Amino acid sequence: MKFLVIFLCIWFSSLNPVYANDQKINAENFARLALDCAHMEYPNHISHTMQSDEDVLPPRELTPSFYGCYDWHSSVHGHWLLTRLARLKPDSELAPDAISALRQSLSKENLLQESIYVAGKGRKSFERPYGIAWLLQLAAELEDWNHPSAKAWRENIRPLEEALVDRVVEWLPKLTYPVRSGQHSQTAFALGLMLDWSRTTSNRDVETLIRNRILDFYAEDKNCPIHYEPSGSDFLSPCLAEADLMRRVMSPSEFAIWLNDFLDVPNSNTAWLEPAIVSDRSDPKLAHIDGLNLSRAWMLEGIASGLPPKDLRIKALNAAAAEHQASGLIGVNSEFYEGGHWLGSFATYLVTKRGLSDK
Repeated sequence: MKFLVIFLCIWFSSLNPVYANDQKINAENFARLALDCAHMEYPNHISHTMQSDEDVLPPRELTPSFYGCYDWHSSVHGHWLLTRLARLKPDSELAPDAISALRQSLSKENLLQESIYVAGKGRKSFERPYGIAWLLQLAAELEDWNHPSAKAWRENIRPLEEALVDRVVEWLPKLTYPVRSGQHSQTAFALGLMLDWSRTTSNRDVETLIRNRILDFYAEDKNCPIHYEPSGSDFLSPCLAEADLMRRVMSPSEFAIWLNDFLDVPNSNTAWLEPAIVSDRSDPKLAHIDGLNLSRAWMLEGIASGLPPKDLRIKALNAAAAEHQASGLIGVNSEFYEGGHWLGSFATYLVTKRGLSDK
């Protein structure tokens, strides 16, 4: 089965230029997916708490920066994708289009309305933690971008960023238990993005809070049952996300010891974690599995990067990462909007190695 999966991934890659081993080509194709939906209002799936008839408004009026790409969090990380492409590849063919889309979305007026919306009654847990984590990644990307327009957008997004950070600071001390799901509610993945944001923006107080809660939640964990994964609609691995998070708060030697007890990884280049199977990419929940394969790939790479250079598990981790990347990239296309509206961001996070670098 393993060899069949690899063969099919290689064969499909040869037919479609999106999957060429050229990061520039990949990123530009992924960006096209985000550009196509950044300001496409419908179809739309909103998580919207209403207090009266006055709250019945179209998405573009409720959240005028992030109303496209089907839902708020997908719109946010679609804008992150465009920001990352334009920052890393300013000479790419799609960079001007990306900048134009960002200019339309990230105006001071639009982002002020976003802040007003999240402050509304009954929205205390709005997009927590997944959407908040991606909003902070967008802010971090703008922080890193030395471009005149980006500096203005960075200031425009700051009030929304600060409001959502306040929510996190209020929430984390009261969160008695981590959420170990494989979808939006998972805390391990979100805390990783939030921690990276705190370091990029030099927010030491929030970094300390997040780091302490990570250790509270996960430092004593052992024997993660990865053989139970995945659940049918997962796009994040509970076990791998946790390990990828812990390497961010431990030294390589500490992390190697912790991983010994947490996850059974072979000391050789052998198949031990096969890519998950996507049965129907036209089904929005079943299509999550493509995202799972992509996120597994970057998490496996992250775990490998956190180990001492001579650790014997690195080969097995990287081999599994490569298989998952090849399998996951098959679904990153515009054929089905169910995956096309969000998978480009996951692919970009993977191929540009955002979680492994401060660049």
